[in-house]
Amino acid sequence: MLAPAYATGGDSLARIVMKFGGTSMAGTERIRRVANIVRKQQAAGHEVAVVVSAMAGETDRLVNFCREANALYDPAEYDVVVASGEQVTSGLLALTLQSLGCKARSWLGWQLPIHTIEAHAKARIESIDADELIASMQRGEIAVIPGFQGLSEDNRVTTLGRGGSDTSAVAVAAAVKADRCDIYTDVDGVYTTDPRIVAKARKLKAVTYEEMLELASVGAKVLQTRSVGLAMKEGVRVQVLSSFIGDDAVPADDLPGTMIVSDDEMNALVENGDMERQLVTGIAHDKNEAKIILTRVPDKPGAVAHIFEPLAQASINVDMIIQNVGRDKGETDVTFTVPQADLARAQALLEDKREEIGFNRIITDSKIAKISVVGVGMKSHAGVASTMFRALSDRGINIQAISTSEIKVSVMIDEDETELAVRVLHTAYGLDTDDEAA
Repeated sequence: MLAPAYATGGDSLARIVMKFGGTSMAGTERIRRVANIVRKQQAAGHEVAVVVSAMAGETDRLVNFCREANALYDPAEYDVVVASGEQVTSGLLALTLQSLGCKARSWLGWQLPIHTIEAHAKARIESIDADELIASMQRGEIAVIPGFQGLSEDNRVTTLGRGGSDTSAVAVAAAVKADRCDIYTDVDGVYTTDPRIVAKARKLKAVTYEEMLELASVGAKVLQTRSVGLAMKEGVRVQVLSSFIGDDAVPADDLPGTMIVSDDEMNALVENGDMERQLVTGIAHDKNEAKIILTRVPDKPGAVAHIFEPLAQASINVDMIIQNVGRDKGETDVTFTVPQADLARAQALLEDKREEIGFNRIITDSKIAKISVVGVGMKSHAGVASTMFRALSDRGINIQAISTSEIKVSVMIDEDETELAVRVLHTAYGLDTDDEAA
């Protein structure tokens, strides 16, 4: 079973789980760079396990093959195909480490094994049998583990959903009681927003688990949502940093990344003057959602349940939900969003249930975006939402839907206005900087 990780201080030797994303694994030269980063950690005396993603673009290529073979593909066979990308990179990295004189071997999801539950393509890790893995690490072997995959109750390959290698890494770190889990990506930390959209975005020294969970859930591509939730639950210290794959780049270990920490640790950083407490921590955007409108739904008890129960049974996540005020005829329109990848399945399920639900028309729109502001400072300050609405209104950006949580406000807008909205809000909340880190 998963077990809480522990932390050590100073320069004492550690057990480290390192995860490398698809950009870092994109080709043999980049894999060799990764191997050198890993070798450096082992040479320092640390016990090391590595979790790898498929090469950049490889999962998309495999997904397209599935869609071409069968638009309404069997999720179990889909998993068989898309899991192969990580198997390739784990084997290649093990081979490369061996060429550098390291003892290394790959461990596929079924060899550990990584037990998963729930749906194919969206499986959740339940437990990891880590005894043999720990023994291997203690013998000085580097364990190379393909992320994103596991083993179902009926012994079939499963995958964890997009970004699942992050969750794999955190789960492995918890299972082997690692001192930390380093997530190497194509960015050097967590920023106040996407620096490709806002040049004055700031890299954050630390972000709380709660803030990172919200940022990940509303579109920030740095970490998968479930990986953050698992890290918070299991007490795994996570650091986000870059493998800096450029020829003239500074080695990753020489520059700090962003630590994902508890509220207590964040408060200590603020009290010590190492961090400035912000009302809003970051602005996230997500263009991977689609809007569904069901018209003239009967305005009576149970009607909404008939809409969302079949979607839940199909493991289709529903986000924003709006039910209009009932009409004189006892009818209403219901609007909600689903992931773009699930739009076709959701539409087909709802059409099958048309008579039971009783709606008139189904209208879809995949050209939308969700913009979110996130920050624990919202818990104790009013006016965050009104600032957002006023800033968007002043630039003529129409809000189609709104959802909130204790530390987040999200709005749905036209996809074409995404970048403008992010820039406007980043300025409105005082997050712009002149190249100074938070």
